[in-house]
Amino acid sequence: MTKPVFTIIAPIFNELENLPLLYARVREELDKTEQAWELIMVDDGSRDGSTEVIRKLAASDERVRPVIFARNFGHQIAVSAGLDYSRGDAVIIIDSDLQDPPEVIGELIAKWREGFEVVYAVRTEREGETKFKTRTAALFYRMIDRITDVKIPLDTGDFRLMDRKVVNVMVAMREHNRFLRGMSAWTGFRQIGVGYKRKARHAGVTKYPLKKMLRLAMNAVTGFSMWPLQLATRLGAALGVLGLLAIPVVVILHVVVGVRFHGLATLAILMTLLSALILVFLGVIGEYLGRVYDEAKNRPLYIVAEGPRQPFNPIRLDLPADANTKDTNYQTRSQQ
Repeated sequence: MTKPVFTIIAPIFNELENLPLLYARVREELDKTEQAWELIMVDDGSRDGSTEVIRKLAASDERVRPVIFARNFGHQIAVSAGLDYSRGDAVIIIDSDLQDPPEVIGELIAKWREGFEVVYAVRTEREGETKFKTRTAALFYRMIDRITDVKIPLDTGDFRLMDRKVVNVMVAMREHNRFLRGMSAWTGFRQIGVGYKRKARHAGVTKYPLKKMLRLAMNAVTGFSMWPLQLATRLGAALGVLGLLAIPVVVILHVVVGVRFHGLATLAILMTLLSALILVFLGVIGEYLGRVYDEAKNRPLYIVAEGPRQPFNPIRLDLPADANTKDTNYQTRSQQ
């Protein structure tokens, strides 16, 4: 197979009804470029028959390269696996639910040819989503923009094109709690946005419930900001100053004005509030320490049960045991 110019990465988790149309629309759009391409379908532990459909597509078209996980590792890890296996000069990440229209890929490629190394798709409209989701998403992006040192584009997802040099940098970043759109912005290469109308899901149900969205938000905050820890310091200092200022006020009111303070109820309320603040910030510290613990274990990001062999490869279950132990490139890169 000719080395591809373009790689499309589609993370998949229980998307049986969407896969044939996803393949057809991606093929139609990429064939217009008249250049070699590949479609990497990363099966993130699907249980609805998606795996068999991926195998059939790969058997009918050698440009489809399946990467089958041993279990579900999550959307961000699935995309990361696609980056590891990609071979194209430009790599495009797209959701498999067809909310990100493959027809926008041509616009991303056009900007890449102009010299931009990261071309991200900006959601100007969002069909089929509740007001709660759209408003909380808008609030999240603006909060991240204010508290992080890295300028992460507003109203964007993982739908983007990245030049090979950007992909190589991201492949070398082996952190476990990943926020890929922040990581690509962190690289600092030339970036530009392309507006598009995000469609409603073609079939199936969302794989990003509120719990997973909150987890992703926490990864974004802890991965790119020290603001929660700094907030604890600032709030503690403010309360300390307030307490010092309260001492002369209480003395003056008692001695001069004659006010007598019966403070059991007030004291109980203050102790409850302070205890709550202490526990909240202990939890914040715990989130950061938990991520340090994840990195210290140095486990592979994912385990591939079935897929093409690559030099930069995690543990593979479909290879002989000695093949996994001899593959030292992954171990070396993951420890950098």
